[in-house]
Amino acid sequence: MLRPYEIKLQNIKEEISKIGIDVVNSLELSLRALEDKKIDNLKNVDLTEKKLLLRSNEIDNIIVTTLALYSPEAKDLRQLVSYLKITNELVRTGSNAKDFAKMFKKSYSEDLNTNMILEYAIPLLRSALLSLQTSISILNETNANHIEEKYHRVMVEESKTDDLYLMIEKNILKLISKNLDLSKEYFDILSALRRLEKIADRAVSIANLLHFAQVGGDIVQS
Repeated sequence: MLRPYEIKLQNIKEEISKIGIDVVNSLELSLRALEDKKIDNLKNVDLTEKKLLLRSNEIDNIIVTTLALYSPEAKDLRQLVSYLKITNELVRTGSNAKDFAKMFKKSYSEDLNTNMILEYAIPLLRSALLSLQTSISILNETNANHIEEKYHRVMVEESKTDDLYLMIEKNILKLISKNLDLSKEYFDILSALRRLEKIADRAVSIANLLHFAQVGGDIVQS
């Protein structure tokens, strides 16, 4: 039978995982919309920062109460401190996912070079999604080798998002120079895609925190 402290810890992990899954689901919905070229479906991304903040604050309250009641040992203390930071990262990630869907839908039109945009936007979204999925999956890992493997996988996907964003930025700037009338629309598309790059950055932060929680060492700032 689990001790009360272990039950609390498991509950915290489950609630964090639920928020992570909700954000992942929203990104999967966005990916399907882009792959199917049904951009209007982005309106179905149902995330709000207010709701995420409320859920995050509930988890934080449980963490603070657990710290006060149980005086956890070093490793458990590392975990709880990491979870406090992770809830904030997930709120920011969810906000970026919602912003991407809203901004991309608003800016996307057939007047733009949609083939080029989707050629880069789809793999960019895939990498951002995979980086977040992988980082969240570390939450339930206990094997140090598996944690290291997933941590490095997140880093690889985040690097891909950087490269893809730079490529589409370069191509869009070329298009703008040829058609200044559409410069606002193209810049808005870039701003939306920048949110995906930020999601991958947040995934790295989550992976860093979970690596610290399970393995120790220093918290690396992404």
